[in-house]
Amino acid sequence: MTIINPVSNYGTVTIVGVGLIGASLGLALKQAGVVNKVWGVGRSKENLNHAIQIGAIDEVVDLTEAAKQSDVIVLCVPVAQMRSAFEIMEPYLQSKTMLTDAGSTKGDVILAAKEVLGKKACQFVPAHPIAGGAQHGASAAKADLFQGKQTILCPLQENSPQDTDLIEGFWQSVGAVVKKLSCVQHDAIYAAVSHLPHILSYALMVSVINSEDADQKLDHAGIGFKDFTRIAASSPEMWRDICLGNRSSILKELDQYLAITQHMRNLIAENNGAGLEKLFKKASQARQDMDVI
Repeated sequence: MTIINPVSNYGTVTIVGVGLIGASLGLALKQAGVVNKVWGVGRSKENLNHAIQIGAIDEVVDLTEAAKQSDVIVLCVPVAQMRSAFEIMEPYLQSKTMLTDAGSTKGDVILAAKEVLGKKACQFVPAHPIAGGAQHGASAAKADLFQGKQTILCPLQENSPQDTDLIEGFWQSVGAVVKKLSCVQHDAIYAAVSHLPHILSYALMVSVINSEDADQKLDHAGIGFKDFTRIAASSPEMWRDICLGNRSSILKELDQYLAITQHMRNLIAENNGAGLEKLFKKASQARQDMDVI
């Protein structure tokens, strides 16, 4: 990893969507001392007021004002809302203003940026901080959310090296470890290691709560069930958009997973203990190896 020397000050930063990620970013930027002020754009007056109270943002503006006066704008809204944000900003977007985002899918967001921003798309350096939690909203914000966590950049061919370096330094300034992938690599990888696990967690919760004895099952749920389903408490709106935005990669991973679970079902039906143990050993060893890396 190359450490980019961050600029001493990113000026006025506007965060669009002041939830867990956005509010945490505001706190982290202020703690790092690399901004003059942080503005917030959002839908919920209550959430925005809370973000001001905890010091995550200094004041609330609209997207038009943000496009006119910001040095950096960070889109932390659900990915399906990115296009409309680009459409509102485009007529007012100043040439000095850099854009980045925190979206969990990249192909759909990049397409929207290029179609809406046109030549101004060179000002957008796509990013995905691999940080968060099941809670959402400014009330869950933490200044150290990005410390030691990966942030993936998916630079566009249109981005200048200087602008890419600026956004890399921006994310590093809040403690992130920045890595770069193509948008195709990003969406394929995170369909497997992020999007699929969330879908499975939601599916298990739905399976249990749809049972006739759902209350009894939930009353007797242990730590394993709670660990596995923790991420099912995540924002339904956000994960709806991620599933649709990265549809083809997610379907590929789902099909592979369904094939494996069908194989496991067959082993159980056949009373094939040796086959099950072999499969479980392979998975167990791979998971243990992850903690050694």
